Amino acid sequence: MAGGFGGAGVLHERAQQYESRITWYFIFTVIVAALGGSLFGYDLGVSGGVTSMDDFLKEFFPKIYRRKQLHLNETDYCKYDNQILTLFTSSLYFAGLISTFGASYVTRNKGRKASIIVGSISFFLGAILNAFAKNITMLIFGRIFLGIGIGFGNQAVPLYLSEMAPAKHRGAVNQLFQLTTCLGILVANLINYFTAKIHPWGWRLSLGLAAVPAVLMFVGGLFLPETPNSLVEQGRLEEGRMILEKVRGTTKVDAEFADLLDASNAARAVKHPFRNLLARKNRPQLVIGALGIPAFQQLTGMNSILFYAPVIFQSLGFGSGASLYSSIFTSGALVIAALISMLWVDKFGRRAFFLEAGTEMICCLVNSGSNEAHFSSLICICILTGLFNILQVALAITLALKFGQGEVLPKGIGIFLVIVLCVFVLAYGRSWGPLGWLVPSELFPLETRSAGQSVVVCVNLFFTALIAQCFLASLCHLRYGIFLLFAGLIVIMSCFIFFLLPETKQVPIEEIYLLFQKHWYWKRIVGDGEQVEPSGKTGAVV
Repeated sequence: MAGGFGGAGVLHERAQQYESRITWYFIFTVIVAALGGSLFGYDLGVSGGVTSMDDFLKEFFPKIYRRKQLHLNETDYCKYDNQILTLFTSSLYFAGLISTFGASYVTRNKGRKASIIVGSISFFLGAILNAFAKNITMLIFGRIFLGIGIGFGNQAVPLYLSEMAPAKHRGAVNQLFQLTTCLGILVANLINYFTAKIHPWGWRLSLGLAAVPAVLMFVGGLFLPETPNSLVEQGRLEEGRMILEKVRGTTKVDAEFADLLDASNAARAVKHPFRNLLARKNRPQLVIGALGIPAFQQLTGMNSILFYAPVIFQSLGFGSGASLYSSIFTSGALVIAALISMLWVDKFGRRAFFLEAGTEMICCLVNSGSNEAHFSSLICICILTGLFNILQVALAITLALKFGQGEVLPKGIGIFLVIVLCVFVLAYGRSWGPLGWLVPSELFPLETRSAGQSVVVCVNLFFTALIAQCFLASLCHLRYGIFLLFAGLIVIMSCFIFFLLPETKQVPIEEIYLLFQKHWYWKRIVGDGEQVEPSGKTGAVV
């Protein structure tokens, strides 16, 4: 219903006149652009594996190496509690969140393509620095260059994919970013598994191979067209219409091009896009897209598992090789989940995946009997949820009684833990993982899209860095309580989605704002989108 929680009944103005078909040119552009996700994914996967390699620890963190050897096959929450070691991981994300504001300027004024190319160059430089690092300072500087590359790439790629995609396929196309991210994680874990056997320089190979996706992204970026939205925003109208016709596979694009012109006229009237984000008419996009979803995506606790999967498994008593092998299973589950989400997100919608998978994630972290009534028709979900509740009882007992006591972890319990983590990853990988990038990229109007995406990336990377920096210390001091904390946060974020996010599936990107004018809550704030600001100007122009 239009005024209800979903907001699905909004009438589209020109959307019914949109025409498109899938062409090889369109497929080429979105696949090449989506390679940007592989940069982010490869780093997520490679960091934890490298920080668990003995050769790396002996060269840069000898104290941790000695502590690890004392408890090699025992459970110990505090094996890797070292702030310099976590700075190796988190410095990238601090650099990324700062660089995204520069990326916003480039993306808006020079185009999405320019940011993609800049990001690939910076990521390549970071990979080379890390591969040849002689001390911690070189490592950190390399991570900073990697972070700048991710800041530019994560800012531009989701926008590029959303703007290139026709409305009815936008969910699946945008999730190519998440798919390549997951594939990057999987490839990184496989590489870590083999390079860990190459002594003493295997870790250098792992870090240096990050240059490969950067080169692919750079070369591919040279052949990418700019998005029609960006071209129109820059005043290149004829070129914009030509590209639109080419990616839509038809010359009947009058309705969609008219929407682009209207959005562009509004965008050119905005001189301060970051300030415009604070306008009342943009309040839903600010709260949901720029602040809520990117923060909550990290507060699921998933990236802590991705960062430190090998470290976590070693802390639980797995050997070095076994821990890397187990992290391959979790990253493989992430790829499967991304494919599931791509296939079904445009059919079932964003809210369905957020809420259903959120229920599973809670059940994997705490013993919860709650079920989302909105999805009662999906009987299999109820069955799975009950199964997860039973599994969680055993998991909680294991965490409370076995961990951190210096005991050797039984093989059966180790297998059980891997299974539960894979189930959690499957839930995240089809919900908060891909939708955390998809939904924000489609919420913002053109005049604030680049600025809004910068805030999205900034908030996302801030919480990513915060968790990367604090997780190992929290694991040491809170022990199994850290997972209960994440479970409580998932309850909060599921309520946030249920009450505040309207359904955006198959709604043209330039007409998303209509959803908020019909939403049960947001319509009280945005009205018709022309509120008067304190400056005396309307909310449409700042």
